[in-house]
Amino acid sequence: MSRVAKKPIELPSGVNVTVSGRNVAVKGPKGSLAWDIHETVEVTQDGNTLVLAPRDGDASHFAMAGTMRALLNNMVTGVSQGFERKLELVGVGYRAQAQGNKLNLSLGFSHPVEYPVPEGITIETPSQTEIVVKGVDKQQVGQVAAEIRAFRPPEPYKGKGVKYANEQIIRKEAKKK
Repeated sequence: MSRVAKKPIELPSGVNVTVSGRNVAVKGPKGSLAWDIHETVEVTQDGNTLVLAPRDGDASHFAMAGTMRALLNNMVTGVSQGFERKLELVGVGYRAQAQGNKLNLSLGFSHPVEYPVPEGITIETPSQTEIVVKGVDKQQVGQVAAEIRAFRPPEPYKGKGVKYANEQIIRKEAKKK
């Protein structure tokens, strides 16, 4: 049985939640998000808390209630605090530059790579080798960071490429004669 679903979601000040049928809309100082809850899960709002429960006692419904609770908690956190992922560029001549709604990357290819920034995401480059992806939707922030990393993932011999800030690259030993 899922114990995640039993924990209520505390709503911080400035966050409004509207539950209408299966649709849940969360609005806060950073933005707004909406999500359709699975039909096997019920959402009730008691003042400053959201409580999720399965419609019946089936084990799969408890699991779905836990999943929906985690997604709603991420929405509440996103509209109140926001999410960010940091990327680092490792390699000689590798650099990034944010220009408006495009991210220009120089990753050792014969051509520069231009990444169009999706709606709802902001990308900052504090230095030429750092990229900070910020947004309200945790899933979208992670997806954008993964797409940027996929242009040149870190290789295991020298560690060159685009990596997450906290990622450990397991290095291989070079070939011996």
